[in-house]
Amino acid sequence: MNYNIRGQHFQVTDALRDYVEKKLSRLDKYFEAPITSDINATLSVTKGRHAVEVTIPLTGVMLRAEEKSEDMYASIDLVADKLERQIRKHKTKVNRKFRQGSGVRALFKEEGSAVGVLEEEDDLELVRTKRFALKPMDVEEAILQMNMVGHNFFVFSNVDNKEISVVYKRSDGKYGLIEQG
Repeated sequence: MNYNIRGQHFQVTDALRDYVEKKLSRLDKYFEAPITSDINATLSVTKGRHAVEVTIPLTGVMLRAEEKSEDMYASIDLVADKLERQIRKHKTKVNRKFRQGSGVRALFKEEGSAVGVLEEEDDLELVRTKRFALKPMDVEEAILQMNMVGHNFFVFSNVDNKEISVVYKRSDGKYGLIEQG
């Protein structure tokens, strides 16, 4: 694995760099071949909160995790655990979908990992379906509607481009917009 570890507004020490590499290298056991893409890790400290964001681009899937805590080492541990759960969940989904095929499934190991034991626990169950008419509105009105209903996202028909869009509340308290591409 090739690591691209950088600090945002602070210097990454050799000890932190080694710890990130050690924790993320344990993900190797889930893959048939070594990961050839760059693993990007960004470490930052904002208002006393230590944040770690890791992205791992793979064939057909992008693994991404972000965690914040009071301690940088704890954040690194949490983000590694989250990535491991994502890999197990994705492997379960892929195995369920492609029982006989190859392709993406060949990316993950078949036997000899903890995944087989945990596949039952990662059951993807749809528990509710909602249908509703999308009222045409602008982004500002959609944000107001989202806040009124107390959700962290809101789906709407955007009057500016006549497309389905989603506004969402970001972890920093600001808002984001997702549009069709």
